[in-house]
Amino acid sequence: MAKKQYSEESISALKGADRVRRRPAVIFGSDGIEGCQHSIFEILSNSIDEAREGHGNKITITKYLDMSVEIEDNGRGIPVGFNQKEQKYNWELLFCEMYAGGKYNNITGDSYEYSLGLNGLGLCATQYASLYMDATICYDHTKYELHFEKGENVGGLKTTPIEKNITGTKIRWKADLDVFTDTNVSVDYFREILKKQAIVNAGLKFILKIENEKHTFDTEEFLYENGVVDYIEEVANLTALTEIMDFRCERSGKDRADMAEYKLKMQIAFCFSNQVQLLEYYHNSSFLEHGGSPEKAVKSAFVTEIDRYLKENNKYTKNESKITFLDVTDCLILVTNSFSTQTSYENQTKKSITNKFIAESMTAFLKHQIEIYFKEKKADADKIADMVLINKRSRENAEKARVDIKKKLTTSLDITNRIAKFVDCRSKDLSIRELYIVEGDSALGSCKLGRDSSFQAIMPVRGKILNCLKAGYDKILKSEIITNLIKILGCGVEIKTKDFNAFDLNSLRWNKVIICTDADVDGFQIRTLILTMLYKLTPTLIREGRVYIAESPLFEITSGSKVFFAYTEKEKQEIVEKIGDKKYNIQRSKGLGENEPEMMWQTTMNPKTRRLIRVVTDDAVATANMFDILLGDNLEGRKQYITENGAKYLELADIE
Repeated sequence: MAKKQYSEESISALKGADRVRRRPAVIFGSDGIEGCQHSIFEILSNSIDEAREGHGNKITITKYLDMSVEIEDNGRGIPVGFNQKEQKYNWELLFCEMYAGGKYNNITGDSYEYSLGLNGLGLCATQYASLYMDATICYDHTKYELHFEKGENVGGLKTTPIEKNITGTKIRWKADLDVFTDTNVSVDYFREILKKQAIVNAGLKFILKIENEKHTFDTEEFLYENGVVDYIEEVANLTALTEIMDFRCERSGKDRADMAEYKLKMQIAFCFSNQVQLLEYYHNSSFLEHGGSPEKAVKSAFVTEIDRYLKENNKYTKNESKITFLDVTDCLILVTNSFSTQTSYENQTKKSITNKFIAESMTAFLKHQIEIYFKEKKADADKIADMVLINKRSRENAEKARVDIKKKLTTSLDITNRIAKFVDCRSKDLSIRELYIVEGDSALGSCKLGRDSSFQAIMPVRGKILNCLKAGYDKILKSEIITNLIKILGCGVEIKTKDFNAFDLNSLRWNKVIICTDADVDGFQIRTLILTMLYKLTPTLIREGRVYIAESPLFEITSGSKVFFAYTEKEKQEIVEKIGDKKYNIQRSKGLGENEPEMMWQTTMNPKTRRLIRVVTDDAVATANMFDILLGDNLEGRKQYITENGAKYLELADIE
């Protein structure tokens, strides 16, 4: 079949609403739920810009059951009348034209000096991406109403005189599933975004209304009268080592000598705590998830000034290495809140800024302020210096421990020569290799003779291993049994600290890790201890479904030349009924070490006849709680569990 030619007519241009509806990710950063969320922020940011200019003090956002959203402010109201300069109605420009808005002259301060919105895209793009949008705007004793469907205006501009000079804008819209793959924005997103905006817009009240099943509204309010300072006090929550410092200034400058000068207003507030840490950067009230210029400034200023103080006060030991920003952040609660009349965002989603002047100006200002702060508040400076040094030395010790543990757990290909009693398999194909962790040396013998040596390996565990839920990592990793098991697994351990993580699932040497113990009380306890070890040190293996339990038969039933195995009391009864009037003999199944190799293969190791139970953690929290009750320090919980459930186990013991 001939391919179509690429010719002059192959080139086309998207027009109107299709510029957004067919490529929403270009504007919103994603065509999924993140993009839909950002469209909400675009409308919200317009109301915030109004309030920041002193027009309005309250913004209400409503989430309806049908997933539509409404944002209402008491600002000046969007100008929608006829624009002589553009020879078009302003509503056409703002709702239906890309790159049209009132924020292009913000350098001169004609309408908005410090603005979240800069590009004239948000309102129009959100309208284009909506199933419908309704706008109600009030100013000059007039109510203006607009209705849009799938990017097209329906009915033009409707005007109604009103007696009172009420001003404000209310926009309700429903994101279109033809544009976004998901439009069900969670309540948590609204809470998070409104809290963040309340933090950096001191005194501005945000009201969140959530429609419930009764078609009434649950209401929450977000307000920080003193903005960032109140937020830092809330986060520190009596854990602060130092008082909250609040540095503010305004500057003017350029990103390049031949570029236009612009204004910068900045606020940097922080305190130090030995329990809480927080770093948040905002610019023009947009949360900078990826930081950029303010983050560079904070890193440079704090490291430089604290390092200088440590040197000047001889707090470093001889030949000690310099502190890093990580050592500072371990005890720092800081929020930067900056605004500029010209901003270079990485993209429309505004998660990072790149202005050179902002980075340089903030760095110089913050260095100067910290230097003065350390001179005026020497007690605070000493606390900070000592805490940062503690963090640094702890980090270095943790790094040394990580390297030592990694060396201890890393093995070469001659693993069989280094771990006693481990019996490897011949295959190198990771998709079929199986590791049997068996109970004791006697089980090793029967399993070794009963296995398929091409893909099944055996590692015996003698006695009961350490209870990893109660022991610390130092004690755990001193256990030869545990470190040998970790070496054999090959994937390392997941010690949940930011300084250490030697785990790599891709390095796992096995497709299945199978725990194989006797079907008695001791066997169950050993199985539980091995599971606890894996749960604490390698939880990903359980989450990924790599851990199994080999189910051992409880009963061996002989009738003539036939042998049957029953794994439960019910199966035993079914087999007996099936045998009927023939003679039979029932005996409790022997321990693994007493089984004949053929029986081991048939009941426990043959993939066609064995029974494996995959260990899963659908509810990790519930699993952790159960481990804590059965094996941890929760004595009260264990007593209560035995009181409530002990009778069940006694009944089972009577049956068997």
